[in-house]
Amino acid sequence: MTETSETTDCEAAPADECVRQVLVANQLGLHARPASQIAREAQAFAASISLSGAGQTVDAKSILDVLTLAAGPGSSIEIRASGGDAEAAVEKIAQLFASRFGEK
Repeated sequence: MTETSETTDCEAAPADECVRQVLVANQLGLHARPASQIAREAQAFAASISLSGAGQTVDAKSILDVLTLAAGPGSSIEIRASGGDAEAAVEKIAQLFASRFGEK
């Protein structure tokens, strides 16, 4: 898949909360390397950050939690953050999805 899909709801959310929908566009989905990238970026923020997909919500700061989503190509994922740097956190993680984690 080469397309990315994003919808953002940071302006309508409370001042310290941000939500964005993204699409898993890389061919292999959220395997170990993308999960590691997400967790590493998430850990750089003070905000509480979660990922939701297929009825499951996990801590974005945990590689193992992200892997349990088992999100394949084309899956829709919700990024949700709350805290002082929530919008920046969601933006940074959404960029990883948009860049397909550096994969084709």
